Amino acid sequence: MEHTALQQVQAFPLRRLLERLREGIYDPLAVQLLTAEHDALDARLQQDLLRTGDEASGHLCVCGAYGQGKSHTLAYIQDLALQQGYAVSAINLDPRAVPLHQFRQTYRALVRTMQLPPVPEAETPPTSFLERWRTWARTQPRLAADPAESLRALLPPTMPHPFQAALVAMMLPTLDVPALLRALDRDSAYRPAEFPWTLRRVLLGDSVPAARLRAALKYRQVSFYQQASLALDNHESFVQMTLALPALLRRMGYRGWVLLFDEGEAMLQVPRPMRARGYQTLQRLVSPASPVPGLRPVFAFTPEFFQRLHEEDYTLPPFECDYAEALRGLHVHHLQGLSRAAWHALCATLITLHATAYRWPADAAQLVPLLTTRLQTLPLRDPRSTLKALVDELDQVQQQTFFAPS
Repeated sequence: MEHTALQQVQAFPLRRLLERLREGIYDPLAVQLLTAEHDALDARLQQDLLRTGDEASGHLCVCGAYGQGKSHTLAYIQDLALQQGYAVSAINLDPRAVPLHQFRQTYRALVRTMQLPPVPEAETPPTSFLERWRTWARTQPRLAADPAESLRALLPPTMPHPFQAALVAMMLPTLDVPALLRALDRDSAYRPAEFPWTLRRVLLGDSVPAARLRAALKYRQVSFYQQASLALDNHESFVQMTLALPALLRRMGYRGWVLLFDEGEAMLQVPRPMRARGYQTLQRLVSPASPVPGLRPVFAFTPEFFQRLHEEDYTLPPFECDYAEALRGLHVHHLQGLSRAAWHALCATLITLHATAYRWPADAAQLVPLLTTRLQTLPLRDPRSTLKALVDELDQVQQQTFFAPS
């Protein structure tokens, strides 16, 4: 990274980046300033994930040990996918808070973290998927005499019925019920101020009583809401919604939906039946039963995950199922340690970054050999620890520069 490019970044974000490097914590700005030797990853992304003009789904599994750069790699993929016009969600899997075997919580995290790139016809970038849906749906021509059916025609037919009804209801006006009639039992559920909140909660994956959703759909005049059940379970409904959303995003002008799952090995921490469901959900995302254009899941795993997967006994229930072979055929990108030439280039960038952040006259001609010598004592296979040590070294030089006796 050239010094002039670093000068375009304000000092405070650079100092925050350095503070996080000192603590061994990932920082998103580091993706822009400290990414090196990404040609192999770029080639893999074009082959297995962000293929141009490919109507099928794609996936990638990033494999690396702790500290080897999995989170950094996912952040790099996130930036690249947004640049190429994909909606992107990035989450950390957790067996208690965001478990793959109970997908409602996973879906909730995916939708709430979704980032949307700007679209050409949009004057201002949308702040959320639901806002973009409302903006886009208003511009679409009517496809049926019934307003609700016209809006429903814009949605993928594979989308679960409650989500279809809630998205349509967001676009329709609330039926006006006179004040004298609101006291009657027939209209006791008429609470128009609650309807937007109810619909939003359903679409974001929160638990909402079916009676409240039914009232919101009734008074928002969704003509088809009684055609199927409005019940949502904690898993299957949300898996189906996740598989349906890429098609809607493509209709709305995006290339699809990139799902970034960090700490994928977390699914190993649950009992066997839950682990089996997690494997099954993983298989449905990376290899759907039928093609899902625009679906692009990316999982980050440690090598232990694949070792454990290989050792699992698929001959006994509940592992005796078709997804066993599919999981063994995952597209895996193994992270490799950076070459010494790449580390030398990163040293030069780090010197310029440190000097720009703290406004001190760093002598690159003197410091590059110093950091290069320091590299010989550091674990290059652990970029997090190595960067931390290099920042510490620069801190000491800076202190000596400012506090040296005159």
